[in-house]
Amino acid sequence: MIALIAGTNRPQSRTRVVTDALHDILIHKADHEIGQINLEDIAHDIYNEDMYSKESHHEQLSDIQDSVLLESDLWVIVSPEYNGSFPGALKMLIDALSVRKYAETFKGRKVALVGVAAGRAGNLRGMDHLTGLLNYLGMHVYPNKLPVSSIEKQMNGDELGEDAIKTLESWADGVVEY
Repeated sequence: MIALIAGTNRPQSRTRVVTDALHDILIHKADHEIGQINLEDIAHDIYNEDMYSKESHHEQLSDIQDSVLLESDLWVIVSPEYNGSFPGALKMLIDALSVRKYAETFKGRKVALVGVAAGRAGNLRGMDHLTGLLNYLGMHVYPNKLPVSSIEKQMNGDELGEDAIKTLESWADGVVEY
């Protein structure tokens, strides 16, 4: 399985548009099931003092961890740029996951990164920050990170334009082989 993670809890985000497009591409390119996790769909009450306790781990979070993340050979994280880095909601998810089944969830697992930004750098700095965190957790980060820059210019209404789709398709070829 490939776990595809939309790394923001912001409703109706452009990150979700990129993640949905990548989902459609990976379904056709990969011989794996695709499990999609959208942070905007996760209950907000997960993020409280109980998230740091194995005994009171939120049921939705445990289900995501057991049925998607632990079953995945590869994670693909699509992360927008928030204040020159990646979203706090993504960091909180990783923190909450680390409380329960830490080694099984992270150690030796492969992960690929896509950055989304309104600016021209495509969240390169945020992907570098996220890479440092994921390496610390023992994960192997695919070296070809994909920055999606000037996202507004790459959209046709509520969908990605043809050039952006072609870029995602080309990148996905390498990720599937990884």
